[in-house]
Amino acid sequence: MFIPCDRGGGSAAPDFKGFTLLMPAVSVGNVGQLAIDLVISTLDMAKVGYFYTDCLVPMVGNNPYATAEENSMELSINAEVYSLPSKKLVVLQIRSPFIKNKYRPFCETLLTWVKSSKCARVVLLSSSHAYQRDDEQLLGTPLRYLLTPDLEKALGGRMKELNWKEMEKVAAYPGISNTDKVLHIPGGGITKLLFTESCSEGIQMAVLLKFCSEGDNIPDAFVLVNYLNEWLQLIKSEVSTSNNSTDPSSQWKIPSSWRLLFGNGLPPALF
Repeated sequence: MFIPCDRGGGSAAPDFKGFTLLMPAVSVGNVGQLAIDLVISTLDMAKVGYFYTDCLVPMVGNNPYATAEENSMELSINAEVYSLPSKKLVVLQIRSPFIKNKYRPFCETLLTWVKSSKCARVVLLSSSHAYQRDDEQLLGTPLRYLLTPDLEKALGGRMKELNWKEMEKVAAYPGISNTDKVLHIPGGGITKLLFTESCSEGIQMAVLLKFCSEGDNIPDAFVLVNYLNEWLQLIKSEVSTSNNSTDPSSQWKIPSSWRLLFGNGLPPALF
């Protein structure tokens, strides 16, 4: 559950009434987590607490958003909460994988917190294996969205205005019967479970995901965060004066921790 940074004056259940909760699914390529990194770094969001859970692999490290030597030694753990009241935005960043068979307890704890903190809606950034798409999913954009019934009512056709593509359902028994369709998100981690639980509990949730493959997933993260920005307008798109074109990717601030995304360079002693 949520533990505020200020234990002396903080509340165990802060009031994020009307806020949008943005979080990643630990999914293929870690695309959601990388996109969340860009949001936190660009908006210079303040850390307000930690999300304590025994469902994630424990980890600790240095401040991933360090801007100077003074704050580089601050410690970060596997699940932390950041806030930006001016945009009514709260972000949960997850930095480690789930422990086996802990998906459901995590979802239950998370949704309990969403209700107690009075968040208006949840936006889950996710990804899915590109190689497991069916024929219909191979067409057009690699980006998809899902909305719970409660959020679909609240938005009133906003996604149609954006010309977004909803995640297709696939045949439950491919090659045998094409009439029974199910939601299938291979490589999506907690995405499907958290979405279906939110539908059952009347929580307003949107899932934004990208089909991708493992590798250098930084470009995928930029594509996903730009997709998110089309809807929530977290940053303003600026027009390039040279050719009057828009390059929103250049406006996102890359966190300092990304310098070590693929480990240290080769030691010179090898040569």
